[in-house]
Amino acid sequence: MKKKSIAAVLLLTVLSYGCKNEHHSEHESTNFVVTTPMQKDTLIYQNYVCQIRSTQHIELRALERGYLQNIYVDEGQFVKKGQLMFQILPSIYKAEVQSAKAEKDYTEIEYQTTKNLADSNIVSPSELALSKAKLDKAKAILDLAKTHLGFTEIRAPFDGYMGRFNVRLGSLLDEGELLTTLSDNADMWVYFNVSEAEYLTIRMANPDNMNLPKVQLQMANNQLFNQEGKIETIEADFNNETGNIAFRATFSNPQGILRHGETGNILMPMALKNAVIIPQKATFEILDKKYVYIVDKNNVVHAREIEVGAELPHLYVVNKGVTKNDKILLEGLRKVKDNDKIHYKMKSMEKELSDLHSLFAE
Repeated sequence: MKKKSIAAVLLLTVLSYGCKNEHHSEHESTNFVVTTPMQKDTLIYQNYVCQIRSTQHIELRALERGYLQNIYVDEGQFVKKGQLMFQILPSIYKAEVQSAKAEKDYTEIEYQTTKNLADSNIVSPSELALSKAKLDKAKAILDLAKTHLGFTEIRAPFDGYMGRFNVRLGSLLDEGELLTTLSDNADMWVYFNVSEAEYLTIRMANPDNMNLPKVQLQMANNQLFNQEGKIETIEADFNNETGNIAFRATFSNPQGILRHGETGNILMPMALKNAVIIPQKATFEILDKKYVYIVDKNNVVHAREIEVGAELPHLYVVNKGVTKNDKILLEGLRKVKDNDKIHYKMKSMEKELSDLHSLFAE
């Protein structure tokens, strides 16, 4: 029995040694690639959800009560300033104008007669003044009647696109009833919210607001709008609930692609000084935290948590965790574990960037 026990122990020892040698030889035969982070000035684009609004977007309402007699435009149509859009039945108002005009003509004749008598000293100056007052009143009533008649014609106050109709032909309209909307889309206002820390960074870099960066608009289909935007306005107050402040950028819209109510994303360029950059493929995640493998002077790998400050195409800008002097495992991450010793070859970040550009440019 004693001899059998000794033999079993020897067999286990040999197997264990064999496994270690096999594991070690596996790491030796694996092609691990290591690189060093790059430190350089770079430009990133901060992403903000935005809302797109027309510079002028108004409601068109009926100014008088009456039946809608005519509609001269269609929903979504582009109209010019002064173009007739709606006609409210004008019969009553035309009658009021005619009545007021007749009254004005009568008082004008009466005034002229009184003036001739006053010139001959037949009537007193006070009678002439009274007649003149009656004439002025009649003229004012006529002007008012003409104004009411003019209100039966709804004309475009500026060039723009018609919205959806809220009424139909023959509808009985009340004074102030909503007819439709009109949007001037020649230029668009794009609103987006910026955090307090980002606001301070932007303002400290541009204390007079004169050199705020141009921004780009990524539309809902992920395509970039073909015009750059200019930040023109920053709201006065922060939102106490969100801690954000609203920015407004203006985009020229010569082709009319943008419409009131669209959404998208604003891409704002931000310059980073001495940013530490690593390839995304050199990282791995554990419980929503990102890590890299650091290779020490003895060629042993150690997992280290990093803090990503910004994301570029296939690259990360790292705030904490690595420096330009560290060696990080670039290829073979799934073949090692913490504290493994490896053999590797070096690859410069410049070569890795060139390879990434060639790979994704195809």
